[in-house]
Amino acid sequence: MLKAMLIMLVAMSAIPAGDAASKILTSDLGVAPTYVVWTRFLIGGLVILPFTWRAGLSVWRDWRVWFRAALIGLGISCITRALQLAPLADVFGAFFIGPLVSFVLSVWLLKERANIIQAVLVLIGFFGVLFIVRPGFEASAGLGWALLAGCTYGAFLTVSRWLTGSVALGGLMITQMVGPVILVSPFVIGQFPEFTPQIAKLTLISGLGSMIGNVLMLFAYKMHEASKLAPFVYFQLISAAVLGWLIFGDWPDAWVIAGMTLIIVAGCTSAVLQSTRPIAARA
Repeated sequence: MLKAMLIMLVAMSAIPAGDAASKILTSDLGVAPTYVVWTRFLIGGLVILPFTWRAGLSVWRDWRVWFRAALIGLGISCITRALQLAPLADVFGAFFIGPLVSFVLSVWLLKERANIIQAVLVLIGFFGVLFIVRPGFEASAGLGWALLAGCTYGAFLTVSRWLTGSVALGGLMITQMVGPVILVSPFVIGQFPEFTPQIAKLTLISGLGSMIGNVLMLFAYKMHEASKLAPFVYFQLISAAVLGWLIFGDWPDAWVIAGMTLIIVAGCTSAVLQSTRPIAARA
């Protein structure tokens, strides 16, 4: 159990590290967000292609696969734009509306059962997001993009659950990476920066950070029960806060800390009460 826990902690630190690199590229170096999104999926796709290409050969005929790819592509585009405009921890906090959206859509569209405890936990998590975003008070455009990213990601998770049983995990992984590369390609034309060693390094960190995090998470789930490890997903919020402070000097204010606390408490409680394994991760 301890080894799986440590792997999860590393995984949930790698994902915010990749986003921190994206933020440096877009906000500090002026790199186009479209380039960051495209290279992120391209690098991830190249890494997993040797292991999953056979699984992905026959799945492209299913329109739901393309819809899912479009959703994750749009979601990562939105969060990349959000990172350009807002602090790292704030973006992650607002983005975590995604699981709440997925819960509502799964109950509504997939007819999954839900009990009163789950509904209350979803409501608590939603209030946590409101604490972070503060609509009508100190809301920013960056957090608006983060909310849109979270909503899109929630829809992506729902479609992923919809595809479970008809598309193998390898097919889901390869289409999740290659599909957005194809869909975003027309928009990246003319958006390539002048390459420097710094931009090349940050581009690799941006693409590999999320990929490494997701792969390590799958390894951890194979080593131990997913239901016991699921709460560690919320360590991303803590990692994002620490990285935001160390790299950018941004420490969350009291409202953001309170909101993140509510999200973590609600999310961890919900994860402990459930035994289903997460089937999709963010690119």
